[in-house]
Amino acid sequence: MPYYWGIGGGVALALYGVIATFQTFPSFGRVYAAYGGVFIVLSVLWGWGIDKKTPDLYDWVGATICIIGASVMLFAPRQ
Repeated sequence: MPYYWGIGGGVALALYGVIATFQTFPSFGRVYAAYGGVFIVLSVLWGWGIDKKTPDLYDWVGATICIIGASVMLFAPRQ
């Protein structure tokens, strides 16, 4: 694969991170953090389904902790 694919991917990833900082939604930080937890779980599933790397117990425990943490951030009662 040509090197410019790497450069293009790096630019796209940087823009993805920067554009999110312009959100005006009041609790966007919590939503964005929760998305991180979901992203981790999807990464484990990607590795299992596409890369054929079977997750072990610690992968599942870690992914579960991330989903629990994301759920606490999103659904905790607040004033």
